[in-house]
Amino acid sequence: MAGQFKNSVVLVTGGGSGIGRASALAFAREGATVAVADLAVEGGKETESIIRESEGTAIFIEADVSKASEVEAMIDSVLGTYGRLDYAHNNAGILGDLAPTAECTEENWENVINTNLKGVWLCMKYEIPKMHGGAIINTSSVFGLKGGQNLPAYIASKHGVIGATKAAASEYAHRGIRINAMCPDAVRTPMQERFMGKPFGRAPEEVAQAVLWLCSEASSVITGEALTYRKWKRRIAESQ
Repeated sequence: MAGQFKNSVVLVTGGGSGIGRASALAFAREGATVAVADLAVEGGKETESIIRESEGTAIFIEADVSKASEVEAMIDSVLGTYGRLDYAHNNAGILGDLAPTAECTEENWENVINTNLKGVWLCMKYEIPKMHGGAIINTSSVFGLKGGQNLPAYIASKHGVIGATKAAASEYAHRGIRINAMCPDAVRTPMQERFMGKPFGRAPEEVAQAVLWLCSEASSVITGEALTYRKWKRRIAESQ
């Protein structure tokens, strides 16, 4: 697999930690030029530095994906620096405050929906017109496929990501742009640790492996799907 994304440009949002960082580093190891975007400047710059110290090519872009002007500027920065965009992993997201539905505040609801769902839509809105084929991966969650307690905004947002993914996949398949959603279960990320109070779940590198596979030729017929851990492990095994 080494070098399978050489001469490709990849954008990873939420690339400053967790799944986003693992994805950015994995793409870089496979020869891609990586644009790391995050609202967390320190983490984003650290990911950029790790890639550059490994002789990879990367830039960091500070961006709030809930704001159209910043998403548009982010895409313009990628195109202005590298002249193209081949793949995108729209991964930025927040958990929000823990509370049952009737106690969820309007502020919390809007913050989570704006980042997790509106942010994915805005990224696709500005990415797709600049792409000529390639693939987009949107990070949803197993909570995008089922219910749960005390996370109504998060769960609604992740269900919405799957719907937005399926809509866009249908609309742009004729242009050769494949769009899929990842639905990981518990992953050892800073967000998961804050939620659980301790490290818990799979390594983020396992999700990154699936992201790269979904952008590869091995998954060239897959679009409009919401893949859980079991599904992507089975699909990867079948393609080998």
